[in-house]
Amino acid sequence: MKLQTCLFLLFLILTIALSAQVGAEALPIDTAVRIGKLDNGLAYYIRANGKPENRAELRLAVHAGSLQEDEDQRGLAHFVEHMAFNGTAHFEKNELINYLEHTGARFGPDLNAYTNFEETVYLLQVRTDSQALLEKGLLILEDWAGGLSFEPEEIDKERGVVLSEWRTRLSPDQRLQQKYFPVLYRDSRYAIRMPIGEPEIIQQADYSTIRRFYDDWYRPELMAVVATGDFDPDWMEQQIVDRFSGLENPAEPRVRETYAVPGHEETRYVVATDAEAPFTQVQAIYKHPHQSLDNIGDYKQQLAHSLYNRMLNARLLEVMMQAEPPFTFAYSGYGSDLGELDSYSIYAFVKEGGALEGMESVLKATRRAMLHGFTETELERKKAEMMEEAKRAYRERDKLESASLASRYVYHFLKGYPILSPEQQLRLYEELLPTIHLQDINPLPKTWLTPQNRVVIVTGPEKEEAPLPTESELKASLQRMDTLALEPYVDQVNDAPLIGEELTPQPFLSTKHLDSLGLTILQFPNGLTVYLKPTDFKNDEILMSAFSPGGHSVYDNEAYYSAASAAAILNQSGVGEFSLAELEKKLAGKNASASPYINELNEGISGSCSTEDLETMLQLTYLYFTAPRRDEAAIQSYLARQRSIFENMMANPYYYFADIKNQLKYKGHPRRQITTLKDLEKISLDEVMRTYQDRFADASDFTFLFVGQFEMGQIQPLLMKYLGNLPSMEREEHWKDVGAGLATKLDTTIVRGQAPKALVELTYHGDFDYADPQARYDFYSMAAALRIRLREALREDKGGVYGVSLNGVLLPYPKPQYRLTLSFNSEPKRTQELIETAKAEVRQMQEEGPAPDILEKVQETQRQSHLKGLKENGFWLGQLSTRLQNGIPLEGILMNQFEPYINGLSKQNLTLMARQCFQEENLIQLVLMPEGP
Repeated sequence: MKLQTCLFLLFLILTIALSAQVGAEALPIDTAVRIGKLDNGLAYYIRANGKPENRAELRLAVHAGSLQEDEDQRGLAHFVEHMAFNGTAHFEKNELINYLEHTGARFGPDLNAYTNFEETVYLLQVRTDSQALLEKGLLILEDWAGGLSFEPEEIDKERGVVLSEWRTRLSPDQRLQQKYFPVLYRDSRYAIRMPIGEPEIIQQADYSTIRRFYDDWYRPELMAVVATGDFDPDWMEQQIVDRFSGLENPAEPRVRETYAVPGHEETRYVVATDAEAPFTQVQAIYKHPHQSLDNIGDYKQQLAHSLYNRMLNARLLEVMMQAEPPFTFAYSGYGSDLGELDSYSIYAFVKEGGALEGMESVLKATRRAMLHGFTETELERKKAEMMEEAKRAYRERDKLESASLASRYVYHFLKGYPILSPEQQLRLYEELLPTIHLQDINPLPKTWLTPQNRVVIVTGPEKEEAPLPTESELKASLQRMDTLALEPYVDQVNDAPLIGEELTPQPFLSTKHLDSLGLTILQFPNGLTVYLKPTDFKNDEILMSAFSPGGHSVYDNEAYYSAASAAAILNQSGVGEFSLAELEKKLAGKNASASPYINELNEGISGSCSTEDLETMLQLTYLYFTAPRRDEAAIQSYLARQRSIFENMMANPYYYFADIKNQLKYKGHPRRQITTLKDLEKISLDEVMRTYQDRFADASDFTFLFVGQFEMGQIQPLLMKYLGNLPSMEREEHWKDVGAGLATKLDTTIVRGQAPKALVELTYHGDFDYADPQARYDFYSMAAALRIRLREALREDKGGVYGVSLNGVLLPYPKPQYRLTLSFNSEPKRTQELIETAKAEVRQMQEEGPAPDILEKVQETQRQSHLKGLKENGFWLGQLSTRLQNGIPLEGILMNQFEPYINGLSKQNLTLMARQCFQEENLIQLVLMPEGP
């Protein structure tokens, strides 16, 4: 007996020791990435990757941000980032942007940067079909790392741009953050080093002070170069060695301090109001020492954290679906925070006057988990969900996007985050998830929910009739929660099949092939048409879109609110025999979704799935047609949550402006107004069901599109079974013109809000020959050309805006029209000046047309965007849907059909298009000005 006991103890000791050794084993690093360091300390990451082809993603990561600023430099880390686009050793003034636009790159999507507390990161996508272009991209990174010019004239022009960005961020949320951030991070540098900085310093800092930040902190030992994309990695490594080895660190470099956030024994409270805040929000943040993610044991712990939060969030979803929900939205999350901290956060968006109730409801969920833990069925569902995500990533292992890879490597350099290949991640999931049990997860809330280092934040509108809770009320509430007795959670699961009936496959009547487009067209006996576009762009993605004419335009104004809300409401009700919560559980471990919609002129369903879950997506589609679910509690929950959103929305000046804009632009038409509380009262549940069922009662005029990774032998039998059995009434249907036209000429200024910024919106509109493909092409090209000039004039030349938008839209129905909306925000006193500048650019386009270099930029951007899109499922789905609904030939998708338009881009055509579209008699000019000076 003693021998058996000794052997058992020896076995137990060896098992524990082995487990500890495995847990201490370092996490693997993806072998596909080449990581190195130059003699000067600059790190580099290189990864050859062919998605997208002929492209490379380049990054320069600088481990310095606003925390490194001196007191007279607050905001200058961000200012330096701006100056990287305004003159370097090899690109004077704005020549860098000018050059890249000539290669087809877009300022913003392909060329950008950001500054945070601890880092500054520059992002650049370049073409690799020419070695010269790739070398030029590396030259840009080289200049950013050590060759910024800081020309005084350019600095002074950029002050206005940076101040405009600061102004853009002014909002009720920003003002509330200014109230709670110093409490959340009290006595730390984070509380006094917001990256956007101080406007006085931005405006007045001398040139040497700005340059000093660059000289102190842009040094190779604090930098990494990241290159991922379609290139030879050996060549790339040699380029990095040759270009960046010459960078030198200062002889006496400044020490890069790390800044901690001090702990606190007590719970801190912040109750903050703002007269313009539209919503009430509650947060409880529990700060903890940062846990590194270096070894397999750390990774297992992170998986356990994720499982906990997924399970708790699923429970919160069930609470949210109650007829009278205590919150509009809630979540639980654990992750890294500022100042070498992690934090556990619970958050609730609550109705006006419901802060205590909402907070207590979320805390009840955490306390129930603390007292009774989770159930095995909950755990197994979330494990299946996580495993499916890992398998999906593995299936797409050779289709990873270069931009995504580049981001991972940047965060490995800056934060030490792991770099796992999809194979390594899947292997770890397969090894670790089965070893995580309830006893690993159930103790977490006791560890996380501590009164020490806790900060409770309540923010909301400033209203006497609905005051926020006081600090003493919050304390009392937390004390009640700490002693509350609760029953265990009951996991209610519906084990029924999604579809209980047997469906007999209905063979399609005809098949047609469009070989040039790779399309197969099927016609079914019930009248619906299916377009199939198999691709290899992704290994495990199928996208679906279905549409039919009609929409809520076919109903009168009395039924409008019910019809317009019907799909959203029934989406919240689940489908068939399953409530929304039951459906979420049923679909655990699957990657399939389908979502119905009812727009003004059409209705339909959009969906996506992995290849193996295609049948599940089609089952959901069948049910949304044949078995919409009337769940009274879910419907009441949806309406209650909508009321909480809209009850105080007009306090926000920007929502108010949007409301007044729509009233003026559409002459008070009831179908063009911002939704209000009164509008919610017009929704009838009977009408919701009637209109939804009417829209989906007849599949005979539906068109379905499927794009993605599928085999014909796989998809066609499933289509016959599920789509072939959709109901058919063979109705002749069409949308109706509801008469919601735009006003002709309007010039109105609205005064609202306290933030010192103005919003400007100029809308030009009129009739258009939508059937003319050349006119459509010229319209979008003219808008693209003018967009470049507006940015150059308003941002680069005037320094008056951070960004300017010119949105061009062509509407084929109900009446062919164009709309061009020009918008920006600015300093109030400069509003009229900038409006006149914008209009002057419009006049120049009408009189002289675009300059040759702008034409070249537009051409190359169009060419590169189209080539890239032709390799993306989403691009094909969007193009097919738009063309089929609007009567545009499908062949125009092909490059050999589109390129002649690009090559024939004409200055004369764009000049004529500008004259046609920018007519003062159809200009709606609306401006929002602040109430104060």
